[in-house]
Amino acid sequence: MASALIVVDMLNTYQHEHAEPLMHSVGEILPALRELLVRTREEGMLTVYVNDNHGDWAAGPRELAQRALAGAGPELVEPVLPPPDTPFVMKARHSIFYETLVEYLLRRHEVNRLILAGQVTEQCILYSALDGYVRHFEVVVPGNCVAHIDPDLARAALQMMKANMHAAIAESVAEAVEAAQS
Repeated sequence: MASALIVVDMLNTYQHEHAEPLMHSVGEILPALRELLVRTREEGMLTVYVNDNHGDWAAGPRELAQRALAGAGPELVEPVLPPPDTPFVMKARHSIFYETLVEYLLRRHEVNRLILAGQVTEQCILYSALDGYVRHFEVVVPGNCVAHIDPDLARAALQMMKANMHAAIAESVAEAVEAAQS
């Protein structure tokens, strides 16, 4: 059973209405997310970055990275920039699957289990978990590798993913990698 790490919306300028609580949360998860990126790479797991295009249909990964690094939280972006050899998919809505090539890419790599990491737990992570579940992917969410705006909604979202989508909610990077390999 092949697994993939999906890094969601980490190229963010943090220049929006909910930036302050999100930046705080991203700062808290950043060490674990870096560890997850290293561990999954060591395990030979496919990593795919999926990021909102913020309405700019001409932007690509480089442009999004440059904007994010020029934004309000470059220290939150730089440690998790996608390496040049990493698949990068643009999205326009909350779910990583909505009108993107993510499912096609994952099927080509015979992936049937996803580790979802990034932001925002109660929005893009939740909707991506649901869309993954209805597409018959197993979903793993390391709770220490997903950032939130509202902590109460994030806890509820994680509960929903576990109860309704049978997602494995991991307490640590090691537990997430183990769940992705079992």
